Amino acid sequence: MGLVKEGEKKSIFTYGTLKRGFPNHPLMQDLMASGDADYLGRYRTVEKFPLVCGPFRVPFLLNLPGLGDRVWGELYAVSNQGLARMDELEGTSLGHYERLPIKVSVVGEEADECAEAEAYFGHRSYTEEMWRRNGEKGYASYSETEARGYVRRGDRPRNLTFLDQIRIFVSSPPPDSSDSFLIGV
Repeated sequence: MGLVKEGEKKSIFTYGTLKRGFPNHPLMQDLMASGDADYLGRYRTVEKFPLVCGPFRVPFLLNLPGLGDRVWGELYAVSNQGLARMDELEGTSLGHYERLPIKVSVVGEEADECAEAEAYFGHRSYTEEMWRRNGEKGYASYSETEARGYVRRGDRPRNLTFLDQIRIFVSSPPPDSSDSFLIGV
């Protein structure tokens, strides 16, 4: 399973809603159907990173190496045209996420068998606050359990931007058992 060469498609590590079986995977299916993406397999990060949920149970990988867990996901080889569509979905020009380098390894192989890729990390403007808001705890995988309560973009309130929702989320206190109605705010 060779990874992509420089000048060809880029290796992109997906860890959340773009994975198979999750709400935004149709984008990856479209990219694969058009030849703009190839599925490379199940991978996980070489280093530990926090994987947390923000507003609407949206997953965020945070660029805080050494914290959290080694995160499980899927690796795709994506063309420049495909990357443009992924960047649009991830709101890179709006400050939602930023695409940064990451080292990943094939699931089941040692960490020294690593590959260079890129992943969509929560934007640095709210990384620390998002980590604190999640009680400095994260997940090793965004599974159906963590995704329960995910709200699709079209079903979210339209009176505030997603960045506004992130700011509200990170500035609000974490819900306790008596505030269960706040989960997903």
